[in-house]
Amino acid sequence: MNIHEYQAKELFEKFGVPTPKGQVASSADEAKSIAGEIGGDLLVVKAQVHAGGRGKGTFKNGFEGGVHLVKSTDEAAEVAGKMIGETLVTHQTGDEGKLVNKVMVADAVDIEKEYYLAILMDRENRCPVIVASTEGGVNIEDVAEKTPKLIHRELIHPLIGIQPFEIRKLASKLGFSGDTAKQFGKLLRSLYKLFIECDCSMVEINPLVTTPDGQVLALDAKFNFDDNALFRHPDIEALHDPSEEDPREVEAAKYDLNYIGLDGNIACLVNGAGLAMSTMDIIKHYGGEPANFLDVGGGATQEQVRNAFKIILSDPNVKAILVNIFGGIMDCDVIAKGIVAACGEVDLNIPLVVRLEGNNVEAGKETLANSDVDLIRGDDLADAAEKAVKAIAA
Repeated sequence: MNIHEYQAKELFEKFGVPTPKGQVASSADEAKSIAGEIGGDLLVVKAQVHAGGRGKGTFKNGFEGGVHLVKSTDEAAEVAGKMIGETLVTHQTGDEGKLVNKVMVADAVDIEKEYYLAILMDRENRCPVIVASTEGGVNIEDVAEKTPKLIHRELIHPLIGIQPFEIRKLASKLGFSGDTAKQFGKLLRSLYKLFIECDCSMVEINPLVTTPDGQVLALDAKFNFDDNALFRHPDIEALHDPSEEDPREVEAAKYDLNYIGLDGNIACLVNGAGLAMSTMDIIKHYGGEPANFLDVGGGATQEQVRNAFKIILSDPNVKAILVNIFGGIMDCDVIAKGIVAACGEVDLNIPLVVRLEGNNVEAGKETLANSDVDLIRGDDLADAAEKAVKAIAA
């Protein structure tokens, strides 16, 4: 689960991570009022969407940039009015963009130097890792590709936690000394406490900055939480904003379906994440493009299959459906009955390719054969994928 920047700022304040003052606004008038409360000669107005590259983005109304410096309350209201209710397009949103419902108005700080700081789970080493760089304010992926020596990693023992020598090592690599090193150490300890106690999978500060008067502040943040641990954090779960997610993914979650929308035109309905990825790969191999990742799991019910079909067909780009089931725990006949039920409820006017194998497969094939569902049978995965691609071209 992701959260907005203004929500991240609230968590920072709760855990003692120093960050500039700021509040969220849902209207131009509210932005003006907040700007008056914060005061100061320079403020920043930021569009609140779950996407990077906001500063370089463009609104569909022609307004340039999702991050603006303003010098008055009237200017804050004017900028907010051009953002709220409009769609922002960045390199991460794609051409469809993201609708901006809120903006954050915050105190703008004078920046002396920008840094990058993140804590995330290292799956390979099975522990948290701190990633830091003197190159902040830019895409860290570009830094990793062009100048990897500027990225510093520190693995943290999951039981012992972050140690003073590890903090000193990172402070030295980032060039901090004296009071700024102490401030950085305090910030990093607070950030690590937040990361552990809130069951985060990632906390990213970009940029972390120093100011001419010697402050060390977290300016912009991204959070990701372990969905499996949210039951322990109802306060964090309440921060979830479903309007920022694909409506199909939100709908799929209601039925415990693992769905991710993609840009292709061949929909996939598969049991098992590994098999789902293999199915997408082989569709690509035969020249097609997968429209989604959809894993119904190892014990899907007939109702889940029926709802999966409905979600798939809600995508207007889908021109064919490939069902690929390898039954272990899964009963192939349950899938077959779900397919028949779904086709009876929706107007299926696109090619349907079905490959069943494994547990109770003969019963599943018989259910399909005895139905009036118009489908193409796939003998194996390769055959099914090739037939799905050819069905669209026909």
